[in-house]
Amino acid sequence: MSHLQSAAVAEINNPDVDEKERLVEDLAEGRVRFHQLPAELSGREQAELRRKAVERKTGARLDHMGRYSLDADKAGTQNCENMIGVAQIPMGVIGPLRIRGLHVLDEELLVPLATSEGALIASTNRGCRALREAGGAVVRVENVGITRAPVFRTSGIVQTTEFLEWIQEHEGEIRNRLQEDSRFLRLIDIRTQAMGTTVYLRFRFDSGDAMGMNMATIACDRVIQDFIEPQTGVECVSLSGNYCVDKKPSYVNFQEGRGKKVFAEVSLDKHVLEKVLKTNARALVEVQYRKNLLGSIAAGSMGFNAHYANILAAFFLATGQDPAQVGEAAVGVTCIEQRGPEGVVASVYLPDVPLAAVGGGTGLATQREALDMLGVQADSERPGYAVMRLAEILGASVLAGELSLMAALTSRDLARAHERLGRSGART
Repeated sequence: MSHLQSAAVAEINNPDVDEKERLVEDLAEGRVRFHQLPAELSGREQAELRRKAVERKTGARLDHMGRYSLDADKAGTQNCENMIGVAQIPMGVIGPLRIRGLHVLDEELLVPLATSEGALIASTNRGCRALREAGGAVVRVENVGITRAPVFRTSGIVQTTEFLEWIQEHEGEIRNRLQEDSRFLRLIDIRTQAMGTTVYLRFRFDSGDAMGMNMATIACDRVIQDFIEPQTGVECVSLSGNYCVDKKPSYVNFQEGRGKKVFAEVSLDKHVLEKVLKTNARALVEVQYRKNLLGSIAAGSMGFNAHYANILAAFFLATGQDPAQVGEAAVGVTCIEQRGPEGVVASVYLPDVPLAAVGGGTGLATQREALDMLGVQADSERPGYAVMRLAEILGASVLAGELSLMAALTSRDLARAHERLGRSGART
C-alpha cells in the first residue's frame, strides 16, 4: 500500500473525517480501494459509496443497480465482494408441472425460471402441458456426491507407488479427519490417478443438502496440510487438479457422475403429440436421431441434447445455484424412441448436476422465495432430502423444455416463435 493510500485509509477510519463525499472521491481516485471502506458502515451504505464512485469514474448512471430488497450486509459478505448493487433478471413461471418422483410424490408444481431470452418460458410451458396430459414426468435421482481432486508431485515411479499404497492403507484415518469438523460431510471414496510424477486424489463426498464444494475444499485442504503431506513427504501442487471436474464438461463426470445423476421420462401418445406439441412420433424420432445424436457426433459435442443449458441456467439463477456449473451440468443425453405405431417414450439423462438447497446463493431473498415455491426446505432430521426434491423438479423441467423445442423443430416453428415472442414483446 502506498503512503497516500495509507493516509487515506487512516482518515476514513477516523470518525471526525468520515464524510461520504470524501469517501466517494477517494474511491474514484484510487486512494482507497473498494474493499477498504470502514467496517462500521452498513452493507447498503458501502454499496452506495462504491456505486457513486464507479459513476464518477466511468460517467455511467447506475440507478437501477441500486434498487434492491436483498440484505446487503449478508450478500456483501457471503455472496459478492465489492458489492455495488444488483443485476436484475426477469423471473417467469412454468406449469403446473406434474412430477412423479420419490421426493415429489405425484405433485403439480409451479416452477420459477429466471431468464432474459424471449420464448424460453412459453416453450417450456408447452412442454409442461404435454407432461401433464401424459400423466406426468417419472423422475429418479441418484446422489453421486461432490468431488474435489488435489494434485500431488512425486519424485518418480517408486515414490508414486509408495504414496498410493499409503493412501489406501490410511483411508480410514483420512476419512475420520475429513469428517471431524462437519456434521453433514461424509467421504464416499477416493479415486486415484497417476501419470509420471503426477498423482491425483479424487475425493468424493456426500454433503447433505449443501452443494458441498466449499465444504469439500476446506476439508481436503486441512487433511492434506495436517496429515498427508507431513506423513508422506509428497507435496500437494494444487488443491484442485482439474480432475474434480468443476465447472467444465468432462468424460470422467459423464461416466461416473458428479453431484446428482438425474433421469426423467414420459410416454406420449398420438393425442398429446398432435394436440399439444403439434408433431408426430416419426418426425420427433427422426429429428432426435439426426440432430441430437448424429449432429452432436459430427460436432464433437459432449452433450447429446437440444438445449439443456437453457433450462439449467434459468433454473440455477432462479434458485440460487452456482451458474458457472451449468458448464458441466449441460452434458447429457436425450432419448426419443417410438413406442407403438404412433407414440414415443422420451427421456433426459443428466449425469453431472451439482445442486444445493442450502448455502451459497440459496439464502438470497428472491432465491429463497423461489425455493419456497417448490416446497424445498432443508430439514436437519432428513439431511439431503430437500436437495433431492429440487433435483427431481429440475429433471422434469429439463424434460419439458427439451420436448417443446424438439417438437418446434419438427414443425419448423422455432424461428416463428422467437420472432413473435423474442422480438415483438408479445405476451406468453
